[in-house]
Amino acid sequence: MTRVLMGVYFYPRGGSAHATRALARELRRQGLELTLVSGSRSDLGGGTDASEFYAGLDPIAVDFAPALASPQPLRFRGGAGTAPIHGSYEDRPGAPDAVLASLDDEAFELQVEAWQRALAGAAGDGVDLLYLHHLTPLNEAAARAFPDRPVVAHLHGTELLMMEEIAAGAPPGWAHAEAWMERMCRWAAACARIVVADERGRDRAASLLGLDRERFACIPSGVDARFQPLPVDRAAHWRRHLGAEPRGTVLVYVGRFTAVKRLPLLIEAFAAARARSASPVALVLVGGHPGEWEGEHPRQTIERLGAGDVFLAGWHPHSELPAFLNAADALVHASPREQFGQVLIEAMACERPPIAVDAAGPASIVADGETGWLVPPEDAGALATAILAAVEDPAERRRRGRNARAVALERYSWEPIGSKTAALLAAVD
Repeated sequence: MTRVLMGVYFYPRGGSAHATRALARELRRQGLELTLVSGSRSDLGGGTDASEFYAGLDPIAVDFAPALASPQPLRFRGGAGTAPIHGSYEDRPGAPDAVLASLDDEAFELQVEAWQRALAGAAGDGVDLLYLHHLTPLNEAAARAFPDRPVVAHLHGTELLMMEEIAAGAPPGWAHAEAWMERMCRWAAACARIVVADERGRDRAASLLGLDRERFACIPSGVDARFQPLPVDRAAHWRRHLGAEPRGTVLVYVGRFTAVKRLPLLIEAFAAARARSASPVALVLVGGHPGEWEGEHPRQTIERLGAGDVFLAGWHPHSELPAFLNAADALVHASPREQFGQVLIEAMACERPPIAVDAAGPASIVADGETGWLVPPEDAGALATAILAAVEDPAERRRRGRNARAVALERYSWEPIGSKTAALLAAVD
């Protein structure tokens, strides 16, 4: 039996964590002996505590809470089961998890030291290969702890966003950008295989990392069986979560409030579509991890534009998302640089067609005119027109929703995805 040590640098808080959890469960069902090591926030509890989030997988949690309680979270030296707070691919002023490109060599070595200890301790009787999500100090720790073991990397896209910013000219404050660029390229080059979601992702990663396309395997994330059409009392659902009932057609956004999601543009496009619509329409924003956002907060955008019928529903656990999607009529997603787009396939599985950008991952997921609407990147006018089309033609919206579910079940079920991943790992030597 293949012994796999799977590592996740970040504590659970975004779509990649949900994909990691589902993949780990499926690989175990495929017969692999899998041990999961993950960053964790025991101080926040709930979905950010790896022991709870990855329940059933018996994860080994590396807790950031002691570091966050110390004077210098990024310089923390602790015992087993702890590490300095992880760095980030995002640059959010004042956040304890500073952008990785700003961390110097000393901070890097502290990260590697802690994770080398964690990985070595998790290996138990040994490990045949390592499956590491993203490109992070875990790659360096794995190379030092297991120099003769192959590594498979799984790129989720956020790492590429930081690398693209560095390649375009590092922003002020990213004093160690070149060192991190070199490290990440070196880690990728050392991997036996690299998993990406699709062909577009392969081309993007191969170009940025300077590697042959043959090094990459295209395996998408899957959709949980809980995402399906469900009977939902829409009025009761929205009153419970918003204290109000959105009128008419309800569009929903699900995700973090990061710059790449382009929420100001989405709200601007919605406001324009609402002004032109003959029927009521509302936009509900589900997400925004507590205390985390980049740039202008959606609430500020709403106030600046005077956008009516835009509601903030707050952050909710993944288990509640099927109800939110079923209480809505369509999903809207304005990001032009999404590596995959997990929520797109979740909406599709619920028969809710996405309105998304014709670029990166969404362009490979959504078929314009058949399973949803695709618009050019950074085009608020085109996005408004697509929103208006979805609002004013409910029959067409439902047709595309039915097609979307059929595609989601055919292409994004976890069992065949897990089988393909297990076969990839079996071929690695």
